[in-house]
Amino acid sequence: MAAMTAYKYQAQALMRDYLLADPLVPYTSVLIGIVLCKMAYDFTRILSSFYFKGYTLLTKIQRIEWNNRGPITFRYSIISTSALGVSVGYFITDLAMIFWLYPSLGGMEYVLHHTVSLVAIAYTMLSGEGQFYTYMVLISETTTPEINLRWFLDTAGLKKSSAYLVNGILMFVAWLVARIFLFMYVFYHIYLHYGQIMQMHAFGYYLTFVVPSVLFVMNTMWFMKILKGVMKTLAKWP
Repeated sequence: MAAMTAYKYQAQALMRDYLLADPLVPYTSVLIGIVLCKMAYDFTRILSSFYFKGYTLLTKIQRIEWNNRGPITFRYSIISTSALGVSVGYFITDLAMIFWLYPSLGGMEYVLHHTVSLVAIAYTMLSGEGQFYTYMVLISETTTPEINLRWFLDTAGLKKSSAYLVNGILMFVAWLVARIFLFMYVFYHIYLHYGQIMQMHAFGYYLTFVVPSVLFVMNTMWFMKILKGVMKTLAKWP
């Protein structure tokens, strides 16, 4: 047990003194995130042109959105400052795409969602404060693959398929757990550890309350739409 504790402290010292000592690490990880998004965009475009016959029949906007949903569907986060940087890079890239083709890829609700998320993640990455809550909120992004798969199936003309129905149910369950129940736990955790949160810098303190609250309201509104969609689909299903 003592040996394990010693190794733990050594690993923490290595992380603190070497891996995270370079101030360029966060900024490098942001750049990596942007590059990875671009690579995933190109990979999705090339793969789709070879293996999906209907890809060439899509409109220009649909092809751009099709390609843009590739990196969103397959990205993941590793618990580290570098992973936060990669997440920042993703949100910057996706937000730029939203502005570039506004409102084809999403309206102001997407701009608000990405902006508050970007500010919170960037602050956590640079300050080291509130990483627990940031990663708890990032867990909600596990619903994104189901959302994008729904769009892919719809665009591919498979809205009446069993895959579309199953994905819709999975999206409903994932959203309920990751974007509703999880946020309730976040608020409960904030309540229990309010004394520690008060010790944060003022900006981080306000972010801890504002960002989850804004996202929770948006998640609840979107969840009601998902619920109506699932009920409508089940009612029509033979």
